[in-house]
Amino acid sequence: MVFKSFGKIFGIVFPITRLSSAAVFLMVFAAAPAMAEPFRIIGFGDSLMAGYQLAPGESFPEQLEKALAARGHEVTVTNAGVSGDTTSGGLSRLDWSVPDGTDLVILELGANDMLRGLSPSATEKNLEAMITRLKERGVNILLVGMYAAPNLGPDYQEAFNAIYPRLAEKHDLPLVPFFLEGVAGNAAMQLDDRMHPNAQGVALMVENVLPAVEALVAKERTDM
Repeated sequence: MVFKSFGKIFGIVFPITRLSSAAVFLMVFAAAPAMAEPFRIIGFGDSLMAGYQLAPGESFPEQLEKALAARGHEVTVTNAGVSGDTTSGGLSRLDWSVPDGTDLVILELGANDMLRGLSPSATEKNLEAMITRLKERGVNILLVGMYAAPNLGPDYQEAFNAIYPRLAEKHDLPLVPFFLEGVAGNAAMQLDDRMHPNAQGVALMVENVLPAVEALVAKERTDM
């Protein structure tokens, strides 16, 4: 009676069956689970991350995204690499380079500190400050390490090479000890400058890092 009266007032008839169908649709729609958003990764680093002198699609973030997608992971990998960047520069741009909602930061900085002969203690302090900020925001971190060049001397090598394992242990972070594993010193994997990886070298770097990234993606999805 109520529905019929309402319909008569406006000169419109609302069949009870139609209202029931609409109600059922709304209930089903409300109960349906939201589609999972892609896992959001930021590659935060220097020219090794940025893709120095590489063609579109050949940088580390781009190749990593393709590799993860090929293994069935719905991810986005954003390139936040800046050629020539130091840990000091990274610290100054961290907050605006890593937006809210980021699930994982691949933290790769320190090579330019080493090439400039900057104090390892300063490098470590900057990296730790970045780690602390990201952890406070609830962002997962994969720490990517670097080795010092032999020509800097054994004392500098020892001090610099200890930075990444020490930070990883202190902050309970997964660690890739050396980003250029299998690439450094291998001309077939490098550009003509013998410092930066070519596309083939980046592919090897992705292969080396992929297990650690995939484990973090799987763990985060499981915990959600």
